[in-house]
Amino acid sequence: MNRLQDEKSPYLLQHADNPVNWYAWNDEAFEKATEENKPIFLSIGYSTCHWCHVMAHESFEDDNVAKLMNDVFVSIKVDREERPDIDNIYMTICQMMTGRGGWPLTIIMTPDKKPFFAGTYIPKEDRFGMMGLKNLILRIKTLWASEKNKLLDSADEITFALQNASNEAPGDKLTEKTLKETYNQLAIQFDKQNGGFSNAPKFPSPHNLVFLLRFWKRTGTPEALEMVEKTLQKMRQGGVYDHIGFGFHRYSTDSGWFVPHFEKMLYDQALISLAYLEVYQATMNNNYSRTIQEIFAYVLRDMKAPEGGFYSAEDADSEGEEGKFYIWSIQELRELLDEKDVELTTKIFNLVEDGNFLEEASKRKTGNNILHLKGSWEDLAERLNTSVQELKINVERIREILFKNREMRIHPHKDDKILTDWNGLMIAALARGSNVLCETLYLEAAEKAVKFILSHMRSNDGRLLHRYREGEAEITAFLTDYAFFIWGLLELYEATFDVFYLDTALELNKQLIEHYWDDYIGGFFFTADDGEKLITRRKELYDGAIPSGNSVAFLNLLRLSYLTGDHELEEKADILGRVFSERISGSSLAYTQFMVGVDFAVGPSYSLVVSGDTNREDTKEMLEKIRNQYIPNKVLIHRPTELYPPKIDRYANFIEWFDKVDDKATAYVCINKTCKPPTNDLKKMSEYLSAEWS
Repeated sequence: MNRLQDEKSPYLLQHADNPVNWYAWNDEAFEKATEENKPIFLSIGYSTCHWCHVMAHESFEDDNVAKLMNDVFVSIKVDREERPDIDNIYMTICQMMTGRGGWPLTIIMTPDKKPFFAGTYIPKEDRFGMMGLKNLILRIKTLWASEKNKLLDSADEITFALQNASNEAPGDKLTEKTLKETYNQLAIQFDKQNGGFSNAPKFPSPHNLVFLLRFWKRTGTPEALEMVEKTLQKMRQGGVYDHIGFGFHRYSTDSGWFVPHFEKMLYDQALISLAYLEVYQATMNNNYSRTIQEIFAYVLRDMKAPEGGFYSAEDADSEGEEGKFYIWSIQELRELLDEKDVELTTKIFNLVEDGNFLEEASKRKTGNNILHLKGSWEDLAERLNTSVQELKINVERIREILFKNREMRIHPHKDDKILTDWNGLMIAALARGSNVLCETLYLEAAEKAVKFILSHMRSNDGRLLHRYREGEAEITAFLTDYAFFIWGLLELYEATFDVFYLDTALELNKQLIEHYWDDYIGGFFFTADDGEKLITRRKELYDGAIPSGNSVAFLNLLRLSYLTGDHELEEKADILGRVFSERISGSSLAYTQFMVGVDFAVGPSYSLVVSGDTNREDTKEMLEKIRNQYIPNKVLIHRPTELYPPKIDRYANFIEWFDKVDDKATAYVCINKTCKPPTNDLKKMSEYLSAEWS
């Protein structure tokens, strides 16, 4: 066992019995490198990463490779999910040096953390013109001995380029013109046949879809909604969706959503379900609500920790093979189902005797099948000459049989660490789901997760921590921890109207500004002012697989301003938007979550206050009427008039005179901070809510 045996990260523990003398990222490793005059081999990955496993089995478990590494380097392992700050810096360097990135990320650097080589997966031996790891190590050894000064100069140049790569220069406000440009870029990239916005590999990118829904709401452009629906329908039909156990796999290796990369990430379930929730509100198509319920069923069944938080991910591999847990042969079906059900299953899910996908290495049929649909339930029912209801009943009966059998298989590894930021996304999704679908189970799960984080993932001074595992919370929180968790708290406030969640969101937002805000230019740094000093302190903005912390914080600031009437929060949001406007302009496709905030800022945006007794039917009816409409740019406040003074008056300083009219629940609709006359007429309220969009 090496030094990783005492770590909490599941990824680091996977390498604890490697013959490589791994260190975690700590002072001991850097001091050793300095004392022994060795470069550092930095390997960054995560526990459910398929190619990380491949490189580990090929190289890090090989005694000969390990001997070379131990001779030439001080080797450090980093879990990118535990330390996204380190990963962000060195992934940016890899992209600068090679034009691409990914995991495992391989960096070779000086003892003072300055890199001079970057790559991703490296095979053990030379292959297809790529230098193998063994020869790379020998090459670095020679250069370090004979041309060390050149390597040091190169490392200095690379570090200087990184530190000066993203200097901000505050510019003009982002406007409706930028929203239109973003839509045009998405329309050009859109795959009209399969949905989505790229060729293979194809990622869900739900923030693209959420932006398009808002653009459709703003402009009435039918193509915007069509792009969203096409993408979400194709995703749900494809193999990227787990038709037996539910939930979405990480991405599709092809352009048609057919062959997935089989790992499942908590953040994907959260973000994708938020997109489905919004399109359900926009269309009231029950197929979308069913998908949401299935995603949540998977999360609450397989990803929920007994303590209340949510685990991070499930691996793509089981028994050493990617996807083995999820695929089926026809013979397996025959052993479980009668002949009629086998026939129905093969027709519905497009299964064949010799397998419906090729083995990547050999390009031969595998004999195994990835379940996927071709067409909607209505299309399938018509093709099979049956009703949609009868078809769904039969398929669900078969699904339950297959699921019960699949549960007896060896499950993929589960990364059971609990991350504050990813939990914040899941809390937001569940809270919104409870609101839209009127399901208390989702609300209870979201509230329990918040209670867990506030009880177990804060330091003694009340600040958030990033990671919890096996009874231990540590690592100073990052921007995303604050931004995503505040998002979840805001969704919970609007689901419950419990001012505790609003109060906590405001408290944490104050901490965020105090420790992460750039007082010189503006915008949020990814790390705290008192966090570990790395070679640079960065501001992340790119909305990749996960939205950036700045993008989410931008919208949080606007929502908090509209909820409380605190104009200083809106001014902070305005500064944040201006700081990044030059970077965003012209390439806004990379910042679609930020564009969601811009859409709110441009308006029309609503502050909706319902004043009425909590348990009276007229109050409930008015709140339900608002919740059933797709009004994305809104904040919703309930002022409970059975209490005096209501607690919410302490936070929302503009509503203390918003009372019932004629002793009936009354709606106060303020659009862009200009209020309509109060009304207790539901029809008039709806007119107010739709007038600005017509």
